[in-house]
Amino acid sequence: MPMNKMVLAANANAAGSHVGEWRHPDAWDHPAANIRNAVRLAQIAEAGKFDLLFLADGNGVRQLDKPDLFRATSPSDRPGVFEPVTLLSALAMATRHIGLVATATTTYDEPFHVARRFASLDHISGGRAGWNLVTTSNPEDALNFSHSEHVARDTRYARAGEFAAVVKGLWDSWADDAFPQDKASGTFLRPEKVHMLDHAGEHFRVRGPLNAPRSPQGHPVIFSAGQSETGKDLSAQHADCVFAIEGNLANAQRLYADIKGRLPKFGRAADAMRILAGVTIFVGETEAEADALFQELEDLVPPAVGVDYLSKMLGRSMRDLPLDEPMPELDEEHVGHTGIGKAILRVAREEGLTVRQTYQRILPQMGGNMFKGDARRIADIMEEWFTTGGCDGFMIAAPVVPTGLERFIRLVVPELRRRGLFREEYEGPTLRDNLGLARPANPFFPS
Repeated sequence: MPMNKMVLAANANAAGSHVGEWRHPDAWDHPAANIRNAVRLAQIAEAGKFDLLFLADGNGVRQLDKPDLFRATSPSDRPGVFEPVTLLSALAMATRHIGLVATATTTYDEPFHVARRFASLDHISGGRAGWNLVTTSNPEDALNFSHSEHVARDTRYARAGEFAAVVKGLWDSWADDAFPQDKASGTFLRPEKVHMLDHAGEHFRVRGPLNAPRSPQGHPVIFSAGQSETGKDLSAQHADCVFAIEGNLANAQRLYADIKGRLPKFGRAADAMRILAGVTIFVGETEAEADALFQELEDLVPPAVGVDYLSKMLGRSMRDLPLDEPMPELDEEHVGHTGIGKAILRVAREEGLTVRQTYQRILPQMGGNMFKGDARRIADIMEEWFTTGGCDGFMIAAPVVPTGLERFIRLVVPELRRRGLFREEYEGPTLRDNLGLARPANPFFPS
């Protein structure tokens, strides 16, 4: 896709992006593990010509130590969800164009499993699969994988780099023409067209080959979201797309330039990656309508739940702090999930927020950013971010599902098209086609 067209991704969380969303009268009833809702959401996003649907994931039930939040459930905890690749395989049968992206951890999974799952999804969907590479931010997930404590950060990132290299090597196990399946000659596959990986590294020993033909995209699209120094290097080396979380345009521009500036170190050009800014969008026919929806959701979250949510996002208890005193100074290097905790602290410091104001600020946007207003105002902000080096597009969370996404498509998408910023039709059959990313060559079988 030409770089003058922005990328739009839809957050596939059926519970929305706000702690109080599932209680709103317009929200879906019974959103937990509901396949009908998931299919409908994918079809809504595809009708709006979104590039992709993103399904975040974790490997455990969280917040058991925070009774108020556990009962209310925050959107990123997902206590009652489908295994993501299983769900996206089902959604591939109900859609034709939209990309299907899911999270899988490099800390508590194996490269062969991940390579096989996402290669299979790429085949099933006709080239629309994407893998969101994460190192797992929630320490308690370790307890579900025979670990007594979370793997150390340095080890997680070293493992992740090797993991990604092994997965990509496995995806290149076969030449594109390795499976003629010719009945007349009796040749199902060409033995000379298979590569044995024989990887032996610090963390993994993987022989290969992968028991799947090379997929339609060559490699499913790799996503990441790390914003630490090691996370940004990991993205620059392996990721095709990055989910970025910053609270304002100036910070987003710095992050964008930083990550793109690291690509040459790994022999990559700047246009080999797309950076998507995470944002929750409240849009209405008027500014007043958007403001009203925002306030309706805020009113559905009692203070105890709000403080618990802030504690979750910062990775430490905030319950004993006075609600109307300023946010304390905390070490940015040891808070939150990926870059979210750092972004929260920066916003609180820059704007002089109290504890109450901070949790109220992050409730609608999970620590990222929020755009609120009528369609023209939303389009103005998106255009400024896109055209001034803040991002290549947006990961959009709807405050109420499905009406928030429907309202964005009805109100904002036409305005973006009028400005020449977004597509009228999909550019091609694969996710790489629509993102404007090249299909990777197979280094073991050069054409």
